[in-house]
Amino acid sequence: MTAGYVVFDRQAGKVIANRRVHHRFRSASVVKILIAIDYLERRKGAVPARDASLLASMLRGSDDDAATALWRLGGQGDIVRRMAGKIGLTDTAPPPAAKPGFWGYTAISAIDIARVYRYLLDKAAPRVRDGVMGHLRQARQCATDGFDQYFGIPRGVPRPWAVKQGWSGYGSVPPVKCVPAAGASTGRAAAPSAATAPVRWTSMGATSAAAAFTATTTGTATARRGNPVDFGRPVLHTTGVIGDRFIMVVLTTQPAGASYGSSSTRLTALARDLYRSAIRPLSKQPS
Repeated sequence: MTAGYVVFDRQAGKVIANRRVHHRFRSASVVKILIAIDYLERRKGAVPARDASLLASMLRGSDDDAATALWRLGGQGDIVRRMAGKIGLTDTAPPPAAKPGFWGYTAISAIDIARVYRYLLDKAAPRVRDGVMGHLRQARQCATDGFDQYFGIPRGVPRPWAVKQGWSGYGSVPPVKCVPAAGASTGRAAAPSAATAPVRWTSMGATSAAAAFTATTTGTATARRGNPVDFGRPVLHTTGVIGDRFIMVVLTTQPAGASYGSSSTRLTALARDLYRSAIRPLSKQPS
């Protein structure tokens, strides 16, 4: 397994765990966060009922058809270019020119996705922040395609969390039918929570915190040189916000031929270890 991860403490304004932060992975469904932010920021006025339904299905159930509809509506790769320029993403790039409709082939890195969450939580307009985070807090256990998407953070980290998962290379039919566990989210709409509001920096000013975060990044050309995206092996990603304080992004390329079950087990173990070693000592969350 090849892993790139970042754990960022918003209260302290610093990265508290990291590995291969610039390693580029194909995004799978993680790019759906960018699709949603771009749509809501470009949309003036009320969101039509059809588009609101597409956003909810895409973010809560990771619905691929909904993502494709919004991807086309936003100009496909232009979505990624707009978001990369606005947020300052150094490793993120649209799908290869020969596959413009393959949104899951977008290139991402752990540091870039952590920066997306920081932008969403601290800089995006409240309606954008609350719209996206409200759905991610209601992520369903069973995705629209029948895969169980409660791996990584959902199984390895105590609630509360908001997540966007990603997987690719395991076929279109889940190996085991997903059955929601008792208490798992049904994906029903919920009122915006105060937990989605930005937190105040306590030990660092916002400017210093931003500098501490961006100090781990490099220029786009340097980050991409000799860092090709693996489009062959399966990928499995878990990303999200734990409470309102910690951002965790864990991106992985799994061994060739790996099963969905074994990949989920490996990723969940890594997310759990990161929580126990980096987050739990700093938080009041349960073990």
